[in-house]
Amino acid sequence: MPGRHITDHQMRLYMKYRQTDSPPVAAAKASFSTSTAYRIEQDRRLPSQKKAPRGRRQPDPLARVFETEIVPMLKAAPGVRPVTIFEELLRRHPELGAGIRRTLERRIRAWRAIHGEEQEVIFRQTHEPGQRGLSDFTDMGELGVTIAGVPLDHRLYHFRLAYSGFEHAHVVLGGESFIALAEGLQNALWSLGGAPREHRTDSLSAAFCNLDRDAKDDLTRRYEDLCAHYGMRPSRNNRGIAHENGAIESSHGHLKRAVGDALLLRGTADFDDLAAYRGFIDEIVSRRNARNAKRIDSERTALQDLPDRRTSDYEEVIVHVTSSGGFTLRKVFYTVPSRLIGHRLRVRLYDDHLDVFVGGTHLLTLPRGRPHPNGKHDQVVDYRHVIHSLRRKPMALLNLVYRDQLFPREAYRRAFDVLRKRLPDKKACRIMVDLLALAHERGCEAELADQLTADLNDGRLPDLNRLRTHFAPDPAQMPNVVVRLAPLATYECLIGTAEIGGAA
Repeated sequence: MPGRHITDHQMRLYMKYRQTDSPPVAAAKASFSTSTAYRIEQDRRLPSQKKAPRGRRQPDPLARVFETEIVPMLKAAPGVRPVTIFEELLRRHPELGAGIRRTLERRIRAWRAIHGEEQEVIFRQTHEPGQRGLSDFTDMGELGVTIAGVPLDHRLYHFRLAYSGFEHAHVVLGGESFIALAEGLQNALWSLGGAPREHRTDSLSAAFCNLDRDAKDDLTRRYEDLCAHYGMRPSRNNRGIAHENGAIESSHGHLKRAVGDALLLRGTADFDDLAAYRGFIDEIVSRRNARNAKRIDSERTALQDLPDRRTSDYEEVIVHVTSSGGFTLRKVFYTVPSRLIGHRLRVRLYDDHLDVFVGGTHLLTLPRGRPHPNGKHDQVVDYRHVIHSLRRKPMALLNLVYRDQLFPREAYRRAFDVLRKRLPDKKACRIMVDLLALAHERGCEAELADQLTADLNDGRLPDLNRLRTHFAPDPAQMPNVVVRLAPLATYECLIGTAEIGGAA
C-alpha cells in the first residue's frame, strides 16, 4: 500500500507482531505494505513522534503586549473576564483590531491553566436510600402563566429525595416563607408515605433576611419543631453555595423545562382557576415520578413511618375588627361580616387563604392577599359584607378606598364608570349600589354581569327596574305546598295504653 500514511495504532500492532513474525508477515497483519515495514525497521519512532511541531504562520499580534500588559491585569484581578481585557486592549491599542479576540481568549485560558488560582472542587456524593430529602423554591414567572387572563406571580416549592429522585411540587403564591415550606413539605411527605432521616434546605435564607434576633430564633425553633415532628434531622447548606443543594438545584431546571414544554403542547398558559393549574403541575410531576417508580418503591421501604397526624402548616394571628368592617393583616385589609365589628378574631394564615375563627368556631375562609411590590397596601373585599351599609350611605361608594376591589366582576366596574359619565354622581352611586344589592339578594352575580355587559355594548345604561323584573322569582315556577295535618288519634296509637293511663 505505497503512499499510505500509517497510524500510531498500526505501528504498535506491527511492533507486537514483529516479536514473533518476519517483517512482511507482521506488516500484512498490521495492514500496510512490506516496503513500509522495512522503512520502519530503519526508524522505529511512532508517526506522531516524527511530526515537527506546527509553527506560527503569521506574526503573533499579542507578542508585545501579553507579558507587559495582559499578565499584570490577570494578576491584579484574577476574576476579570477575557472580554473586559479585550475591550481595554482595544482602548489602549486600536491598531490591534477586533480579530484578536479569540486569540486573546485562548491565550488567557492557557495562562490560567498554568498560573491561575486554585478552583473549588465539587465532591460528588453517594446517597443512601431513605437518608436525605431536599427542599427549595424556584421562581416560575418566566413561563407567563395566567389565571383567567391575570398573570400569576408564583413560585414552586420543590421537594426531592436524593436517592430515588422522587419529586413533589406545590404552587406557592407568596414568598419563600416558613408557612409555604411547612405546607409543601408535609404535602410531599404524606404523598410519599414516609419521611427521610435528614431534611436539607436553603429555603429559609430569604426569611432570615432583615429579621431581628428574636424573630430568627423563633423561625429556627419552628423549623426544628417541624422536622422533629417527622423524626428528620434538619440541615442547611452554606448560604450562597447552591451546589451543596445540587441534588435538587439541577432538578429545578429539568422541572421548569418540563412545565414549559407541557404549556407549549397545551397551546396556552392560561388556566380557568388556580386549582386547574395546580392539577396541571401535579400531573407533570406524577409522570416524572412514574419513570422512577421502581427506584422510588425500593426507597419507600427505607423511609421512616409518618406520625399519626400532620403538624401545623399555618401561622396563627389575633386581629381586631375595626369600624371599617374588617381587619388589616400584613399590609392587606380584609372585610368580614359587619356583626364582627369590635370582636377579636383568631386567624390562621396559610399561603393562599385565611381561616377566621371566633374562639374555637370557624367563621369563614378568605383568599389571602399580598401587598403591592412597591409596599403599598392592598385590599381583599367581599361586597356582600358591606352592601347593607352601602345601601344606607350610597355616596360612600364615590371615594371609597377599596372601591375597585368592591366590584366582583369587570362588568360592574365598567357599569359604574359609564354611570358616572352620564349621570350625576349621587344618582350613579345609588344605581350602582342597588345593582350590587340585586346581585347579592337574588344570587345572580354572574347572570347580572352578562346583562350589564350586553347593555353597555349596545350603548344603553342599566335599567334597574327591568333588571329587577328579569331576576325576580317567577310565580308560575313557585311550588304549591299543601300541608295535610294528621289526626291526633294517630299519635295516640304510637303510645301504649298503659302509658296513657299512667300519664293520666
